[in-house]
Amino acid sequence: MLIDTHCHLDFPDFEAERDAIIERAAAAGVAQMVTISTRVKRFDTIIAIAEAYPNVFCSVGTHPHNADDELDITTEDLVRLSSHPKVVAIGEAGLDYFYDNAPRDAQAEGLRRHMAAARETGLPLVIHSRSADEDMAAILTEESGKGAFPFLLHCFSSGPDLARVGVELGGYVSFSGILTFPKSQEIRDIAKTIPRDRMIVETDAPYLAPKPFRGKRNEPAFVAHTAQVLAETIGVSPAEIAEITTENAFRIFSKMPRP
Repeated sequence: MLIDTHCHLDFPDFEAERDAIIERAAAAGVAQMVTISTRVKRFDTIIAIAEAYPNVFCSVGTHPHNADDELDITTEDLVRLSSHPKVVAIGEAGLDYFYDNAPRDAQAEGLRRHMAAARETGLPLVIHSRSADEDMAAILTEESGKGAFPFLLHCFSSGPDLARVGVELGGYVSFSGILTFPKSQEIRDIAKTIPRDRMIVETDAPYLAPKPFRGKRNEPAFVAHTAQVLAETIGVSPAEIAEITTENAFRIFSKMPRP
């Protein structure tokens, strides 16, 4: 059994065949999926998808690309919306200095609000961090000093220092199809350093399809290929990596019931 801890089932890429995609995931051994919010103002759409499928759960939050569009969303709003039984996480929120689609101060302000919501609710914060390792490590350290909160570094593509800080602060590291790319040896080397009780897998579908589907639309069923490479990387069997990452997923997403 595997868990796709991060996909975007509300994106237009999936609208025409969402039922079939979820069926293919189940056939591939993906028991549950967490579809991740990128705009709180589209929460009605994402919660409707989660309600429509017993094996789909969701988050509530604002992607850093949209941070300046949702600065009117407060921590209290996030806490209130997260009370829905299907909401098992806060986010994704974070810092993206690669695209810089939103002002960096807006990204940081939004991130801190989401951290406060995670602290208050006990739900894990799904963190997006790209080309922002130093600032992310600093904010994580500062905010954790105000009181611990659960979090995961989603679609990990950062350097070893952020991975180390994240783990030291109690966080989890989530590996996507990037792990399978030929030029991702640094990410595979980092994976070898992550404690086995802190690693999870995801697709980030429809993006970042793993080998052998690279360049095609990603979907939750393909998380099995990322799990296979993670197993090879750390020297365990596919069955062991499924058990490891699934147990870790239920630990960090503690509100998500087991199937």
